[in-house]
Amino acid sequence: MDDLFREAGPASADYSAKDIEVLEGLEPVRRRPAMYIGGTDERAMHHLAAEVLDNAMDEAVAGHANRIEIELAADGGLTVRDNGRGIPPDRHPKFRDKSALEVIFTTLHSGGKFDNKVYHTSGGLHGVGISVVNALAEDLTVEVARDRQLWRQSYRRGQPTAALKKIGAAPNRRGTQVQFHPDPEIFGANVAFKPARLYRMARSKAYLFRGVEIRWKCAPELLDDATPAEAVLHFPGGLEDFLTAALDGRRCLTPTPFTGRAALPNGKSAADGSRVEWAIAWPEAGDSFINSYCNTVPTPQGGTHEAGLRAALTKGLKAYGELINNRKAGVLSADDVMGGACAMLSVFISDPEFQGQTKERLANSEAARLVESALKDHFDHWLSGAPDAASALLARILERAEERLRRRQERDVNRKSATRKLRLPGKLTDCTQQAASGTELFIVEGDSAGGSAKQAR
Repeated sequence: MDDLFREAGPASADYSAKDIEVLEGLEPVRRRPAMYIGGTDERAMHHLAAEVLDNAMDEAVAGHANRIEIELAADGGLTVRDNGRGIPPDRHPKFRDKSALEVIFTTLHSGGKFDNKVYHTSGGLHGVGISVVNALAEDLTVEVARDRQLWRQSYRRGQPTAALKKIGAAPNRRGTQVQFHPDPEIFGANVAFKPARLYRMARSKAYLFRGVEIRWKCAPELLDDATPAEAVLHFPGGLEDFLTAALDGRRCLTPTPFTGRAALPNGKSAADGSRVEWAIAWPEAGDSFINSYCNTVPTPQGGTHEAGLRAALTKGLKAYGELINNRKAGVLSADDVMGGACAMLSVFISDPEFQGQTKERLANSEAARLVESALKDHFDHWLSGAPDAASALLARILERAEERLRRRQERDVNRKSATRKLRLPGKLTDCTQQAASGTELFIVEGDSAGGSAKQAR
C-alpha cells in the first residue's frame, strides 16, 4: 500500500490550486451555453428571442405596456421593443461605476423580479435571461426611452463596447428596445432565425394576454411560406380565440367549449394578479393536445398546473356520472378524460418554480391544488347547464375508458399465458401460438429428438 501511494505521489504535482478556474462575468455562459438555453441548436437559439420577448411581456402583464413590436431584418437581426417603463439607466447602488442597465445586461442573476415589489407575476424570473442573450449575441444594442430621454449602449459577445450614453430628448417615446444577432461562433456559421417560428411565438403571446397588441414585421426576402410580412396581433377573446384557431373548424362533441377565467388566491392576497384561464374542447376526431403556459411562458413538459386541470375535469365528470346515476363513471381516469381533448391552460402566479432555466415544466406544488379548486366549480356548472352535451361527452369518454380496460385485460391474459409457459412440469414445452387451431402435439424420446422438434428440424 505504501508503494502505491509513493508511485502516485509525483503525478499529483501536475494538479494544484493553479489548475482551478474561476469563471467570471458572462464567461460561464459562453463556455457552457447548454446549461442556460438547453443547447446550441436551432431550438436553443430561438430561446434567445423568447427571453427578450418575455421581458417585454412582463411589462405588459404588469400593466405598464400595451404594445410590443417584433421585427426581423434582412441581415438576420432581431429587434424587440415595448412601450413600458424602460430599464433604469441610473447608477446602481452596489456597482457605483455601472448603470443599472449595464448590470442587468452583464451580470448573471440580476434584475427586478426576485421579489414581488416591481412585478407580481413574471416569466423572466431567474435574472439570467437578458444577460445570457447578451453573452451569446455577436452584437447587441439596447435603447431605453425613459423620463423623456433616450439612452443607448452596445455590446459585443457580452462585453460593452462603450459606456451608456444619453442620445438626446425623446418626448414622444418610452420603453425598451433590444436589437441583436446570434453569435455564429456559438450556433454555427449558417445561424438564422426562422420567421415562421418567431411569428408563432409572437401570436401565442398575444393570445395569452388579451391586453397587449403585438406588431410583427419581417423582411419579405426571408419568407418562404405563408408567414405574413406584417401583422397586428391582438385577440380580445384570449384563449378561446386561441383554441378556435387551433381546432381549425373541427366538429366537437359539445356545442361550445369549456372556457373561463378565475382568480387564484395564493394564501397571501388574491389581489396580486394570480389567475388561471382555460379553453377546452373535445373534437369528434383528430389529434388531441394540451398547451399550457405559466406567466405567458410555454411549458411543453406540463407540470403541476396541468395536473390540477386533469384532476378537476376527471373529478367533475365522475361527480356528474353519479348525479345521473351512471355508475360506470367511477372507472374514469385522467387519461380517459384528456385523451381526446384539445386544451389551452394559462396560469399567472407569483414566484413560479420551473425545472431549469428553459422553463419547460412548472414545479410549484401548490399550483395543482389552486388550479383544481378554481376549475372544479366552473366545470360542474358547465356540465349541469347543458345536460345533453354533458351526457354525450360522458358517453364518449366512457367508451374510451372501456377500451382502455379491455386492452389492459388482454395484456393481463397474455402475461398470465407467458407465465404458465414457464411453469410446465419437467421437459414439457408449450407451443408458441395462442390459439388451438394450427397447433400439433409432438411426443418424442430423448433430449436430442426433443431439441429437433422444438427447432422444427
